[in-house]
Amino acid sequence: MPLTPEDLQRIAAVTLAHYDRGAEDFWLATRDHDVSQNIAALLQFIDASPPFAILDFGCGPGRDLLTFTQLGHVATGLEGSPQLAEMARAQSGCEVLQQNFLALELPPSRFDGVFANAALFHVPAQELPRVLRELHATLKPGGVLFSSNPRGDGQEGWRGDRYGAFHDLASWRDSMTEAGFAELAHYYRPTGLPFEQQPWLASVWRKPVN
Repeated sequence: MPLTPEDLQRIAAVTLAHYDRGAEDFWLATRDHDVSQNIAALLQFIDASPPFAILDFGCGPGRDLLTFTQLGHVATGLEGSPQLAEMARAQSGCEVLQQNFLALELPPSRFDGVFANAALFHVPAQELPRVLRELHATLKPGGVLFSSNPRGDGQEGWRGDRYGAFHDLASWRDSMTEAGFAELAHYYRPTGLPFEQQPWLASVWRKPVN
């Protein structure tokens, strides 16, 4: 049964309230996570002259915004949780757009790269095509999108007070290509472990120039 507008509003409100309540704990738990492999995966495929304009989609408290800035790029955050958005501004000094993933207002052809690390799985599957098209539109021609999501086999629903949709590579590839992206690379994390111990699916995609 399709999700109604009221269902979608509740999904966003309850999930964001969860992050708001736990903003400080979330920062303490994630500030030392090493996502350098993911950042490098995005940057290596951007065919533009630096500094790159990067949108950190679901930037949380700003850890990766600060990294992109230290690397010399111009990073903009997007975060739905008011508490996390304010923390991200304070931590990074970057512009942070406070926007619900299901109600985006993004500038067209603005960014060289979109970094969606542990974020897009919060988008209900029914809304994913629209959200991906909006991210496609905010990239410059030739721009690159990186995503990393906890993988699954099509499960979707509540896990506590967080809503998530969990895709395998085939379904994620279908969604991305239908939105107009061309695949560049994919891998599973953490590296060096057996597949069953790699819960994260990372992938890199390009918006074609033509």
